[in-house]
Amino acid sequence: MTSEEARRRPPTAQQFVLAELRRAITTGRLRPGAPIRQDALAEELQVSRVPLREALKTLQGEGLVSYQAHRGYFVETLSLADLREVYRIRELLEEEAVRKAVARLTDADLDRLEETQRDVEDAAARGDVLAMATANRLFHMTLFECAGMPRLTRLIRTLWDSTDAYRSMYYGEGGNRERVVKEHRATLEALRRRAADEAVATLDAHRAHAVAELESLLAGD
Repeated sequence: MTSEEARRRPPTAQQFVLAELRRAITTGRLRPGAPIRQDALAEELQVSRVPLREALKTLQGEGLVSYQAHRGYFVETLSLADLREVYRIRELLEEEAVRKAVARLTDADLDRLEETQRDVEDAAARGDVLAMATANRLFHMTLFECAGMPRLTRLIRTLWDSTDAYRSMYYGEGGNRERVVKEHRATLEALRRRAADEAVATLDAHRAHAVAELESLLAGD
């Protein structure tokens, strides 16, 4: 185990394995459709097969991995239809969350969003895909949580989980990282003016650009 792994290791073996598997999927080290070699992973992470199996069951429940009889676990793949459906549902739910959030936004909320946006921009400048994915998710979830509708936020978070494996594909391109930064900035400007329609439109375009790019990448694969 590296010193970095030791530093970020959560309290239990299962939590540690779950975090490392998420990291491998989000960064693209384990790409959609890739087999998950349990023996190799258990040795690499210095854990038994028990916490590894439990972590895989958790990820299976979230739709990040799938199990095939006699073959084992694989990183889940999405068809173009699946991808479009997830993003369409996100569009519907996130519009409601944004409109509710705008009506409740405080200056402190906007300051938190600004802080997370700085993290997005720092990661984008470094080309750090994992850090950018983490900061990007925090930016959006911070906004959605301002709606004061925890059930809605949980539904949105589940939809985000189902496309985690594709995040690195999108952020891997420098042009996409720059676009995300600009779209977040435009969203923040609209939020500061409490312009709900503009914030919704900016985020709609934000998702549409991601879908178009991912459609191109999946079609190529």
